[in-house]
Amino acid sequence: MFARVPFRQPVKPSPLLVGPFRPLFNQSATKTVISNNFADLSRIYEDGVNLCLIERRLPPTIEQFVYQALQDAGSIEISQPIDPIKFDFGRLWPKAAQLPGYQDWLADVEMLVSAFCELFDRREAGLRLRTLENAMCPRFHIDRVPARMICSYGGIGTEWLPEYALNRRKLGIGGCGLPDAESGLITDATAIRQMPAYAVSLMKGENWEGNEGHGLVHRSPKPTAVQPRRLLLTLDMM
Repeated sequence: MFARVPFRQPVKPSPLLVGPFRPLFNQSATKTVISNNFADLSRIYEDGVNLCLIERRLPPTIEQFVYQALQDAGSIEISQPIDPIKFDFGRLWPKAAQLPGYQDWLADVEMLVSAFCELFDRREAGLRLRTLENAMCPRFHIDRVPARMICSYGGIGTEWLPEYALNRRKLGIGGCGLPDAESGLITDATAIRQMPAYAVSLMKGENWEGNEGHGLVHRSPKPTAVQPRRLLLTLDMM
């Protein structure tokens, strides 16, 4: 599916830990790939790319399944390693198994897990699948992982900031406890972006070798009266 060099964890200390001091905050160091070509996820290996966002339209059967599941199938919260070759995806969400479109949705989840493992040359992926009624991580932040895949099945998508619209020095404790809108973290509020529902987003975190100081800055969105719930899938390296 992908033409890429398999991901490997660094075997030597990061160059940030040796040699002369180098500032971390280079606003020209990151860029985003937005595409409708699934194979462009492999561009996450390019230096300077910290987000690959693949926009897509799913069959109406999946959209209808997700809508109905968020209405009638209750809540789900799963966090476990999954080998896409051995795992029985049919038991992923038993309460929703009788809804039309369940098998089509499962096939999409299985495809994403398989693609993630292939892209990073992994046998397993750390899968988290949950329904959300509140913003899980309401403040802008970075993830201390090499890379993470996100797909919002229905509901509001994850929000993120392009590099020109943020001051990384105000992340975390740098914000002095102030809300993001007041801390100086957001330098252009009109630039806040949102990942579309069903889009596949692959983002680099702080633990990707060479990406220290440039992990994607993102947050969970606030639910609305029109879209009060989300069905969120995330995949991590094991």
